[in-house]
Amino acid sequence: MDPKKRHEFVLFYDVKDGNPNGDPDAGNLPRVDPETMHGIVTDVAIKRKIRDYVANVLNRKIFIQSQSALNSLIFKAYQEIGVELAEISLSEEEQENTLLIEWLFGLEEAGITLEEDKLIYAAEDVKEKDIRNKLLEGLEEAGFKQELESILKNIAKRLAQAANNMKIDEETRRNAQNTLCKKYFDIRVFGAVMSTGLNAGQVRGPVQLTFSRSIDPVFPWDLTVTRIAITKESDRRRKKTEMGRKPLIPYGLYRTHGFFNPFLAEKTGVTSEDLEDLWDALTNLFDFDRSAARGEMNVRGLFIFTHENGKGAAPAHQLFELVKAERRMDVQVPRSFEDYVIQGPVSKREIDVPLEGFPGITVTRLV
Repeated sequence: MDPKKRHEFVLFYDVKDGNPNGDPDAGNLPRVDPETMHGIVTDVAIKRKIRDYVANVLNRKIFIQSQSALNSLIFKAYQEIGVELAEISLSEEEQENTLLIEWLFGLEEAGITLEEDKLIYAAEDVKEKDIRNKLLEGLEEAGFKQELESILKNIAKRLAQAANNMKIDEETRRNAQNTLCKKYFDIRVFGAVMSTGLNAGQVRGPVQLTFSRSIDPVFPWDLTVTRIAITKESDRRRKKTEMGRKPLIPYGLYRTHGFFNPFLAEKTGVTSEDLEDLWDALTNLFDFDRSAARGEMNVRGLFIFTHENGKGAAPAHQLFELVKAERRMDVQVPRSFEDYVIQGPVSKREIDVPLEGFPGITVTRLV
């Protein structure tokens, strides 16, 4: 696939006896449109599965993960481009001051980052007065002035001395941003907000996904289960089992749309290999992400429309309208994929077929 061309895609997947995307604000029940009861899965949930597949199966580096703090990754990017950041070591007494540590952890937006026992300063203002203002802002309102003011003033003085020869300008930030784009697949493809910590700015991603929506209304079901493991020792003497909840939908076929912008891809450095990995991940989206809570989830269709150039030859919605999923006439309550028919301009595994009525566009069906 050529990253210099525009692409759109339609993805179908189904869920059987599982919860595809629980809503924490609704007791982890499957998300639904409250007016129509159609099932909803967020774009973020699908992106997470793509990231996990690319990281675990294809062994590519991912920025949004749980192994390292994002600020630490941004910090390393600045180090890799040779920026000597202003940093000071906290004394043992300062490290043991839990109120001070909590206060310092809340200053990332001001360009002050705490990494273990080191305090790193990456804002543009390097005068002691400016740094002191950043450290003390909101202190009195929070009620900590008496406990922390003198300590923070001392830290501001030390940071100003360390920052005397340091300056992070816009060009340096762009260099750090480019380093992060080169290193991480998901920044190149989905973009990222990296304005925390040392602040590497924001990257707008060339691949955007819509929310997934089920073809028919779904029925969110909250089942009660029991288990013999007792949580508290005090409860173990008075009961043998505990109750639990298991939310699911019996069945749902979902559809989502995706867009690839070649002009943004050029800025983030998306390669042909990145696009191949993206299609690979979408094709095998759930095969290495099995979970009893999610039931049985399978990709049921993946149509990719490719334009002859970056600008494209037709509006995306006209291409999406060529792909339809309909419930069979004799089915009242769908309970399997066989209850639906997916119709599109090509059959499974047909690649780069010229699209009739749309010159300059080809279509591929991978699933």
